[in-house]
Amino acid sequence: MSTPSTPTSASAKPTSIKIDEVEYVRADSVQPSQALIDGNLPYVIIRSARAGVFAGHLDRRDGQEASLIGARRLWRWAGANTLSDLAIEGPLKPAECKFSRPVALTVMEVIEVIPTTQLAKERIKAVIEWK
Repeated sequence: MSTPSTPTSASAKPTSIKIDEVEYVRADSVQPSQALIDGNLPYVIIRSARAGVFAGHLDRRDGQEASLIGARRLWRWAGANTLSDLAIEGPLKPAECKFSRPVALTVMEVIEVIPTTQLAKERIKAVIEWK
């Protein structure tokens, strides 16, 4: 016997189904674990033509479109002169930075993708969320 989970809206598809007391979850409803993301997806800084600057794990890139996981909008940074410096050393004055909380998003009109060092990634992730 199968019992689908109840969707949150009338048009939503069920996220799981139970068959013989075993619950099966839709693959597209599962978020990858942080360990999987950190181990497999590069951490980058992206500059877009109109949306600003983001740092996150690059999940997919297709031309001028890029999908990020754990993306933070970098509204203001301190202790780095350029995005290239930020990608190498990270923010040297984290208390003066304004970075959003991490979200999954797709950025359009990507004009620059800069891979970060491990040090820069750690420093960017360590900046307290700007609220």
